[in-house]
Amino acid sequence: MALSDSIKEWAERAGFDRVAIASTEAMPEAERATLERVRSGMLAGMDWFTEERARTGCRPSELLSGAASVIVLAKCYLPPEDRRLLPPEEPYGRIARYAWGEDYHDLLPRMIDELLERINRSRSTLPKTRALVDSGPLAEKALAVRSGMGWYGKSGLVITPDYGSWVFLSEVISDLKLKPDRSVQRDCGDCHRCVDNCPTGALVSPYVVDARRCISYLTIEHRGAIPTELRQSMGNWIFGCDVCQEVCPHNRLVRPTEDPVFAARKGVGPYPTLHSLLALDKDGFKRLFARNPILRARRRGLLRNVAVALGNSRDSSSVPVLAAALRDPEPLVRSHAAWAMGQIGGRRARLALEDRLTGETDVVVAQEMILALER
Repeated sequence: MALSDSIKEWAERAGFDRVAIASTEAMPEAERATLERVRSGMLAGMDWFTEERARTGCRPSELLSGAASVIVLAKCYLPPEDRRLLPPEEPYGRIARYAWGEDYHDLLPRMIDELLERINRSRSTLPKTRALVDSGPLAEKALAVRSGMGWYGKSGLVITPDYGSWVFLSEVISDLKLKPDRSVQRDCGDCHRCVDNCPTGALVSPYVVDARRCISYLTIEHRGAIPTELRQSMGNWIFGCDVCQEVCPHNRLVRPTEDPVFAARKGVGPYPTLHSLLALDKDGFKRLFARNPILRARRRGLLRNVAVALGNSRDSSSVPVLAAALRDPEPLVRSHAAWAMGQIGGRRARLALEDRLTGETDVVVAQEMILALER
């Protein structure tokens, strides 16, 4: 059996669902498109994503001395959904499916280590390798398309033949000379459901995502206030967003994974109650989301998102927990709680806002309170 075939078999034994091989040649078209996004400001807020990073990421051979091939790996994470878990009364939030269970940043490296161990045992001389799991500058989606793993969806995600876009991608750059796979000659045709259904209009055109409007970016990577004009469009998404994947025809027949690590954890997904989340202190936040991707949003980011979702619910039962959040030590949480109170309205919300406004020392928070009272 050729080494390329053996590696694919070993990768599947390690738990990966799809494996493909790509060359390390430069990807000029991907580089051009990425630089265009950077220069247009669509990646604003992600200061680490520089033009230099974009160039390097599209030149795999520069990421490892002697690089000859890239092993592209995909793991389906789609968990089974049980709508019986919906809370009966209290407002609930929505979390992107990839974050219902264990953090893939912990899982995938373990799987790659198992693959590399098999590769190393098969060689008389250890190969040079560099593994990447959502880290480093590598343009992984462009590489996945080159390898034949799938094709670009108009959502900007890679769509695989068997698992749609419900996959985690990871890569191993190696000095091993492996046989590259052919790209998949498919596209989305005339379908543009993802573009039409994006809640905030972040898909400004097919294949082009403006991160400044993307709910996933706003609820995870963005550290400041959610732009006021986008808050109502966020609905009850509190960490990530799956809308573009939910409406994609290629995703509808994908069978959920049976891997228990991606199953919904209690209190995390799929429909966490918002009142209890807004009451979390730092220790409670860390305990609840240990080994879960939601830690990336940090407590103040998650509670900011929860406050927006409560405001969008317009549920008067949320006034007491939002009133308590007006005393939160984080100004970011207080300001979004004030906005939510303004959305809900009513006498109790007004009294709570007036009571806290007199003692509020943060100018931004005070302004949010004033605006809320004017609604």
